[in-house]
Amino acid sequence: MIKKIKSDIKTSIKTRKINVFFLFLFFAFIILIFTKLSKQYTNTVVFKIDKINVPPENIILNDSNAVLNITLKAHGFRWLTYYFSKPKIAIDFVKDVDIIDSAFVWSKSKAYLLASTQFGKQVELLNIAPDTLRFRFDVNLVKKVPVILNADIKFAQGFDSVESYKITPDSIKVIGPNVLASQVNSIETESIKMIDIKSDIKKAIKLILPKNSQDLKFSNKTVNLAATVEKFTEGTLKVPVTIKNIPNNISIKYFPKTVNVTYYTSLNNFKAIKAKDFRVECDFSKTITNQSFLLPELTTFPATVKRAKINQQHIEFIIIE
Repeated sequence: MIKKIKSDIKTSIKTRKINVFFLFLFFAFIILIFTKLSKQYTNTVVFKIDKINVPPENIILNDSNAVLNITLKAHGFRWLTYYFSKPKIAIDFVKDVDIIDSAFVWSKSKAYLLASTQFGKQVELLNIAPDTLRFRFDVNLVKKVPVILNADIKFAQGFDSVESYKITPDSIKVIGPNVLASQVNSIETESIKMIDIKSDIKKAIKLILPKNSQDLKFSNKTVNLAATVEKFTEGTLKVPVTIKNIPNNISIKYFPKTVNVTYYTSLNNFKAIKAKDFRVECDFSKTITNQSFLLPELTTFPATVKRAKINQQHIEFIIIE
């Protein structure tokens, strides 16, 4: 028993010695790091350009994505910030650039203002390369173009859309350099396929934007497709035939006086549709010599009818002397 206690005491003392050793080692490492970071170092860093206050009527083209190689002298603590975050330099397109030969030009002569405005007193700016940056630009064009639906929609038997498909928005704005935006005349949606549809359609669809369109902006990247879907049926009505453009010096008799018109509409609207809502006309002026028939045309039908047709191709007539 006594031997066990002695053994436990010795083990505890050894463990404490080890812990103290690692604690001192840790503190020594921290002191070393702080000593290193408190020293000044000189290095060259690649800075991306943060373009600010670009005039709204201009757009900077993507081939103007220049960078600056800046040589700095700073304490290690400051260098840590550059390693953990991508360094950027802000160039003000109102104060820092000139317009030369259709380009915004930034020169090294204005660069040393950066030392005080963007780096602070603890950083010494030693060198900047290149001496000059050119940013090509173009005048923005705002153009409205239609959206073209690219869809294959099949309804279940006896179902159909009450009205035409509604796309919201049905047109979008294209904003960008005139040379690029002027070439865009329409935007298509991604291809969608829907089958056996029995209920209302509500679907967001992506737009197919032009390839290599980094210099263009679009007011929308998606549109919403909507359609009211109802059960449909066919109906048939007898509609009177009207003859127009008969010369004043002749009279005619024609047959039949009425024709059957078949129409396709929703069940909800079926009972409201009457024969008076349709108009079938024959234009006598379109006849030729020795022709004994007229061609009926459906000139009016209700907006609630999806489609309609006349079940009669000819109207026979004779001229009365």
